[in-house]
Amino acid sequence: MPALLPPPRTGAARLLDPEHLTRVEDGERLHALLWRPGPGWRMVSSAVLGGGIAERAWVLNAQVAHGYRRTDPARHLAGLARAAGARGPGVGLMTAADVSAHGRARDGGAEAVATAGVSVRGWAAAPPECATGAAPQESTSGAAPPGTVNIVVALPVALSDAALVNAVMTATEAKVQALLDAGLDCSGTPTDAVCVAARAPRDGADVHAFAGPRSEWGARLARAVHRAVRAALPAVAHP
Repeated sequence: MPALLPPPRTGAARLLDPEHLTRVEDGERLHALLWRPGPGWRMVSSAVLGGGIAERAWVLNAQVAHGYRRTDPARHLAGLARAAGARGPGVGLMTAADVSAHGRARDGGAEAVATAGVSVRGWAAAPPECATGAAPQESTSGAAPPGTVNIVVALPVALSDAALVNAVMTATEAKVQALLDAGLDCSGTPTDAVCVAARAPRDGADVHAFAGPRSEWGARLARAVHRAVRAALPAVAHP
C-alpha cells in the first residue's frame, strides 16, 4: 500500500480540520482529505465505508483515478486510512474529483468541507432511460464516474438519531441550492455522498431533536454546506 504523506499543518485550529494527503497509485498522483477528530463523535453517512449511524473516529475523502475499476472500494478506503495512521472505525468516501480543490465554510459553529466533480450530473427523478447505474458509494461495483459531490459536516452539539437523518436531508437541500445558484441545471450526481458528524451525547448535555433548515443547528449547517459547495464548484463546474 503506497504511503500517504501529509504536508505541514498551518493556520488556526478548526473543529473540522482535515489533513491534505497525497499518494501515487497506478502511476498517478492522487489526493485525499483525512479528518481525525478522535473519540466522542457520532456520524451518519451514506458512504460505502462506515455508512449508517455509529460512533466514528475519522473521515477519509479519497480521490481515485478516472475509470476506477476496483470491486472492493470499502477495503481500498480502509487500507488508505490505515496507511495514513487512522485508527478505529471511520467513514470512507471516494471521488474522481481533485479533492485538493475543496471548499470549506463555517457558520455559527457548524463547519462543512465539500469536494465537487459535476461532469456527470442530472436530476434525481430522471426518467428510466437516463439512469446511470450504481457506483462505489451506492454499491461495490467499483465504477467511479468523474462526477461526485462529497460533503462532510461537523457540529459541536449532540443530535438524536432522527436529527442526524434530518441533518442529511438539510445538507442535501443546501447542496442542491448551491448547484442551482451556480447555474447548474441539476440536483447532483449519481454518486454524491454525505457525512454529518455530531458530538456523542454526554451526561447532562442537551441532545438536539431537530436539524431541519429552520432549526438552530440545521440552519447553520445549511448555510455552511451551501457556501462550501459553492466554493468547491468554480474550478470544476462547466454550466
